[in-house]
Amino acid sequence: MSDLYERARELDAKDQLAGVRGEFVLGEDVVYLDGNSLGALPANVPGRVDDVVRRQWGELLIRSWTESGWWTAPERIGDLIAPLVGAGGGQVVVGDSTSVNVFKALVGAVRLAGEGRDEILVDAATFPTDGYIAASAARMTGCSVRAVEPGEVRGALSSRTAAVLLNHVDYRSGRLHDLPSLTAAIRAAGAVSVWDLCHSAGALPVGLDAHGVDLAVGCTYKFLNGGPGSPAYLYVRREHQAAFDSPLPGWNSHAEPFGMRSEYEAADGVARGRVGTPDILSMLALEAALEVWSRPDVSVDAVRGKSLALTDFFLECVEAYVPGGRVEVVTPGAHGERGSQVALRCADAGEVMGRLIGAGVVGDFRAPDVLRFGFTPLYLSFADVERAAGVLARELG
Repeated sequence: MSDLYERARELDAKDQLAGVRGEFVLGEDVVYLDGNSLGALPANVPGRVDDVVRRQWGELLIRSWTESGWWTAPERIGDLIAPLVGAGGGQVVVGDSTSVNVFKALVGAVRLAGEGRDEILVDAATFPTDGYIAASAARMTGCSVRAVEPGEVRGALSSRTAAVLLNHVDYRSGRLHDLPSLTAAIRAAGAVSVWDLCHSAGALPVGLDAHGVDLAVGCTYKFLNGGPGSPAYLYVRREHQAAFDSPLPGWNSHAEPFGMRSEYEAADGVARGRVGTPDILSMLALEAALEVWSRPDVSVDAVRGKSLALTDFFLECVEAYVPGGRVEVVTPGAHGERGSQVALRCADAGEVMGRLIGAGVVGDFRAPDVLRFGFTPLYLSFADVERAAGVLARELG
């Protein structure tokens, strides 16, 4: 145990991202391993929100739509997220929730696919809301839905397939799916790809443009640290924007939003992914949170490298500390198949996680038997990881 304790200190001393921890509000008595559910508070956000509330809203009032850039925030902040998911500018718009954006993307995907295609494939292990939305989108578009494992997508594709909705990282197990090859297979079959990036954006490279992804959605309150309920985003590949037909044509996506015309005409570009009035307070808190990515020592590649090192070290500590047979590692060991979390199967997982949180190690529990630990490299240290494994061993007896 003392060897791993010392090695954690050595790894922290060499960590190029160690200085970023000070950009976040974190208690010294807590190891926070739940950033894959809700990211920590960036230290600059409270001051920014105070300015938005007191000056921009309180003093400038309605003038802030233009003078403070409120109206252009969805596209401006989208351009900040774009490089984090491997997209060029003008293809990401921020707003609404992930669920709403899944609906827009999936219905839009079926409409892009065209006549004669009447089946939606959806990840069988998807986060529940994606499945619910897929079923609703299918009813609306006259399609059927078929749930398939990501590894079975290639065999399930056919001339009937309109759209395929997949999670980049499985939210329970932390398995990273092969976005490049799956996207290529979907495109070769003439279908439209829709990727859910909730558990990958801000944690690992995505490469939307490079790999030919058609549409993608994601939340911003996990690895992007935008805060509880911060707005989600929608990616529409540039070549599809002119034909993208949103099922929610709100006034904000109108070509002439203040013309108040009774007929709808979609705006040019990714702005047609907007719907109604943007949620400015949370959107501008997100904009402040994203400033950490402008630091010269912060890059997606650096974050991915540390993520893999942290999860490798955690798995090593678990193997060394936890009594044999007490937990089963669910997350794949191969780096190319692992997101930025570690899931451990444990019969009494719910009770164990409650004790862990009481002891200052915050992860989460997924029914029926999974302990889930998220690793956010921007603010986690190797000492945190070693300590968490030690507390886990103690609580497991």
